[in-house]
Formats: sequence, structure tokens, C-alpha cells
Amino acid sequence: MSEDPEEGMLGWDESVFRDEHVFEIDWLPETFRHRSSQMETLKYALRPAVRGSRPLNVIARGPPGTGKTTAAQILFDELAAQTDVQAVRVNCQVDSTRYAVFSRLFAEIFDYEPPSSGISFKKLFSQITDKLVEEDEVLVVALDDVNYLFYENEASDTLYSLLRAHEAHSGAKIGVICISSDLDLDVIEALDTRVQSVFRPEEVYFNKYDQPEIVDILDERVERGFHDDVVGPTVLDRVAELTEEQGGDLRVGIDLLRRAGMNAEMRASRTVEREDVEAAYDKSKYVHLSRRLQELSESERALVEVIADHDGKRAGEIYDAFNDATDLGYTRYSEIINKLDQLGIIDADYAEVDGRGRSRELTLNYDADAVLDRL
Repeated sequence: MSEDPEEGMLGWDESVFRDEHVFEIDWLPETFRHRSSQMETLKYALRPAVRGSRPLNVIARGPPGTGKTTAAQILFDELAAQTDVQAVRVNCQVDSTRYAVFSRLFAEIFDYEPPSSGISFKKLFSQITDKLVEEDEVLVVALDDVNYLFYENEASDTLYSLLRAHEAHSGAKIGVICISSDLDLDVIEALDTRVQSVFRPEEVYFNKYDQPEIVDILDERVERGFHDDVVGPTVLDRVAELTEEQGGDLRVGIDLLRRAGMNAEMRASRTVEREDVEAAYDKSKYVHLSRRLQELSESERALVEVIADHDGKRAGEIYDAFNDATDLGYTRYSEIINKLDQLGIIDADYAEVDGRGRSRELTLNYDADAVLDRL
């Protein structure tokens, strides 16, 4: 056994990571594990597009971090490599209006951004459909996190335009995959009847991963992302256990592995230990909170801040403080409450109030100081 005190310690130019990009959100695994039945359903729905026909529409539902976006990306990459099908994924957290969705489609189809102003939706729409008909191409659109379109009351108009495109322009062939992580949202029921009649989707459910599945999937990231023997079985099991506690969201586990690796490097250690995982967990479990807060509008962030300062108070009391801060009316206030509740940032539960009937109590689902720090 060596007596060198430097043995097992990283030098300044060394790293525990073999390829740190493996722990980025946009990295696609070589093998997509535990999702064979879901992939078969999606392939079944898209197969007509490969033959030049309009594909079947799809609703892909499931908790966050269960592979819905990855499934779409893998299939879209295959379509792009092997066919002339145009396959476009739209992030509805970012593009949450009908105009924004079609602007994203325009940019992907034409390889340049549409004018930021001065072009009507009708013209934008007709240029897209003209191009599809001219090139005799099928367009498949994945509306990722489609629930955000519903939060903004834009879902029905957006889907109507996509699904009725062939009526406005004969020969246009468009199919839609709606991806939703909001398990309380009944996508079909929430749509206008004019859209329900033409949507008629295949439905595919992405169930939560159990702990053995989480271990199996994360193990591939460990093998590709870390050098040999950096992460042992007991450490990986602990990461999987904490991931399952956060609803089985794989993004939590992937982020946790990366942060634990960085903690090991801070200690100049060649191995990730349980202490590195535990130290990383407090930060990693808030990764989704940070992302969601960044995507909120100014008025929505203002309400989150007010709720954090008045946690557990009734909606009427919080409205007074919100109105003082923004001058917005009660209707908009109520809409934002519903959105924050649907996003899981707050709970808005009804409670009986003596002599005043029922009133909603607003409580944060995260530590108030942590929310304020991230705002």
C-alpha cells in the first residue's frame, strides 16, 4: 500500500468526468430503456407519414422526467435521417401562443426566422402550408408541454389551425403529437368541440420509473459520463432512491450525478462518495423550481414573491398585496393562481371560513426562502 498522501487525489488538470455532456438535458442515450411499448405506439402513429400520408395524432402523457420528450426526439431524428418528413418539436413553455408556435414552425421549415413584426398570422400560416404542398412534404409537430398552451387559453386555436390546415390549403398534411406532464389535464375534454371532432388521437402513457429502472438508466450515464470506478453501486443506489423520492423524475437523478461529481472534484477525490450525493441533493431537488420560475412572466413572478412573503394566507389577503405591487385586477390574479397551482409551484386549496363560506388558501410547495433566492 502506498504511503503517498497524494494518492487518490485529483490534480488541477484532472477530472472524474469522462464526458460531462452526458449529464446535459439534451443528451440522447444510445439505448432508450424501458419504453419499448410507448415507442411502438408512436411509430405506429407516424408510419403513414413515411408513406406520404397524414399521420395519426397522438397524446403522450406522464409525470415529468419519464422520457416523453426523449422519445419524440429519437423518433424525429430517425425521420430526419431516413425520410423527407418534416418533424418539428415546439417547446410550449417558451412558445405558448398560436402565433409563437407557428413562428417556430416557420423557422424550422425555412431555416430562418420570420419577421418579428408586420406579418399576420394568416400570412405566416399560408407560407408554411404553401411550402409543404410545394415540396409534397408531411409535417409532424410535437407540442412539448402542451399544457402551457392550455394555461394561456391558446390550445384549441393552435390545434384547430394545425389539424384543419388541409381545409385552408388542399394537400397540406400535418399530424400532431401533444406531450403533457400535467396529469390533472384532460387534453381532449379541455379542447373546443370543433377541435375534438378532428383530433381523435392515439394515447400513450409514460408511467413513472421504479427504482430498479432508474438504476438501470442512470448506470448508462455513469458508464458514459464518468471514468471507471468513480461511482460505485451503493452511491448509484442512493441517487436512484432520491430520484424516486422526487417522483421518479430522471432529470433530477441526472442533475444529481453531475453535481455529486463536481462535489467530488472540489474535494480533489477520484471517487464520488455518498457525502457528495447528500450535499448535492439540496440543490438538485430545486432544479425544476428554478426552471419553472425562469419561464414565468413578470406578473406571475410577482405573485410567487407575494405568496412567499404571505405563505398560507387566504387568496383575498394575498390579492391586496399583489394588487399593490402590480395594479392588476382580480380576474388576472385568479388566472395566475390557477396556472401556478397547475405547475405545482403552489397549492390553492379551498377551506371553510366562519361566516364567509369557502375561500382558497395559497401555500408554496417549496421552502419560501429557497423560492425567494431563486426569484
